[in-house]
Amino acid sequence: MAAAAPSPDPLDVAAEATRGLRGLSTELTARLPRLLEAMRSLGDGPDAHTVLDRIVRTAAELVGASRAAIGVHHAVGDAAGGQGLADVVTYGETDTETDTETDRERCAELLADARRAGTPSDDRPPGPYLSVPLRVGEEVFGTLYLAGKRDGGPFTESDRHLVEVLATEAGIAIGHTRVQGATRQRERWIEGSVAVTQTLLSGGAGEGPAVVAEKVRELADAVVGIVLLPEEGDGGLKVAAVAADERSGLLGTVLPARSPAVPRLLAGQPVVIDDPAADPLLGTGVPGRYGPSLMVPLSSGERVVGVLATAREHGARPFTATERTLAAQFAAQAAVALVLAEAQRDRERLAVLEERDRIARDLHDLVVQRLFATGMLLESAERQSDAPEVRERIERAVEELGATIQEVRMAIYALQQTPPETPPGLRGRVLREVRAAAVPLGFQPSLTFVGPVDSGVGTATGAHLVAALREALSNAFRHARAERIEVVVDATGQLADGRPSVRLTVADDGVGVPAGGRRSGLTNLVRRAEALGGSSGVGPGLGEGGRGTAVVWEAPLPSEGA
Repeated sequence: MAAAAPSPDPLDVAAEATRGLRGLSTELTARLPRLLEAMRSLGDGPDAHTVLDRIVRTAAELVGASRAAIGVHHAVGDAAGGQGLADVVTYGETDTETDTETDRERCAELLADARRAGTPSDDRPPGPYLSVPLRVGEEVFGTLYLAGKRDGGPFTESDRHLVEVLATEAGIAIGHTRVQGATRQRERWIEGSVAVTQTLLSGGAGEGPAVVAEKVRELADAVVGIVLLPEEGDGGLKVAAVAADERSGLLGTVLPARSPAVPRLLAGQPVVIDDPAADPLLGTGVPGRYGPSLMVPLSSGERVVGVLATAREHGARPFTATERTLAAQFAAQAAVALVLAEAQRDRERLAVLEERDRIARDLHDLVVQRLFATGMLLESAERQSDAPEVRERIERAVEELGATIQEVRMAIYALQQTPPETPPGLRGRVLREVRAAAVPLGFQPSLTFVGPVDSGVGTATGAHLVAALREALSNAFRHARAERIEVVVDATGQLADGRPSVRLTVADDGVGVPAGGRRSGLTNLVRRAEALGGSSGVGPGLGEGGRGTAVVWEAPLPSEGA
């Protein structure tokens, strides 16, 4: 974990801040108390923007300026290549409540006037405008512009000296805040990497891409996180997981191999896109519905196992050089965790297969042989018996043993088969629940999916649906004494008020819900559905004359998103 940045030595701060006070005029000396009070008010802030807001306000009040602005330059390593302004902070008097648009208009006017007056210079005489560079160490972080003295006069040399001293202290405060912010940012990304690794290695390999996509969206302050995996055959990249507050429709989308971004990503190079709608790197595979975007390879050694992408909304700030570096480091750690989790899952599957093979051998070598030997003994006893009733009973017992041997052999065959791969997403989770229910039930329930179950049902709704399915299957096992169960997950349903919904139906041919019996399981289903704005109830089952029970659980789908 990165250590917190040390606070600057107060003596060093004082020496740096007062270096420009030598040889000041009597007028300027008389204004020193206000300057010192202004310097004291700067302090540190939770973020650089807060500190800049204090600086621009304090500078304007110190020299009596009616308007002020700070233009923060792009860092050289950022997407803008050091050109233009990364941020703008304004201060000014207005007769009405200032809104964002008014701020921007006033700021644009002030910066345009200040640029016409020239760039900051130590030997340029003050006038109706005053501009002073803000330095953090040797770097010019931004420029402080002031305009329009309240007394109507021009800015003086004393004003310049005051603002320069204030700018020196402001640079120190900004530098300290930036170090603290960078430290907190690194800590967040490191903690995110640790959380993803722990989740994947604790058994979450099957949902690995979704876990990584959700975490990168959170860490990057983005609106969407995406994991793309190599598409077999055509060499493109297919969207395997999407984390977003609204439905994106991106799941399953393929970024074709002809897209210029694909070779770069598969070669282990990141791709930074300021405007996906206009940038040719993406080709036509992914719509330009988002703003600044970042794509980094999920690399483990020399192997690229996928691509991690994240995007902000239109008009948001681009990804900085630091954020790109942190995202690349996070992706590298996530790739290692995904590979290790997959290897761990393979080992677990191998252990299960080996155990299944051992059980099959034991059944064949011990149980079947003993049953067969018992059958032979009974056949011998049948031949030696003269009583017809005894011979008939022995014959039935031999037939039963033969049927039992056949069932055991079928079980052995099933144990020796490789279990089918469970698909990812909500379909896979539902399939796992239905397969697991076959053990206590003694038979396999039928399962039907209707509509876009994986892409249409949100994460929270999906989790409740799986829990409701588990509850309904448990009720059928404990109470229904059913011989047949049908499960249907329909993502094309509709609630009574017209909203689209996902509907879960679990129907059986059992004894039905007894009058006056316990209904705690059904009550839990109702509570789950109502918590999501849906409903749950029971209807006639699959048996003759509607015998049995059909549990119908329904919840609304997320509203259509961009």
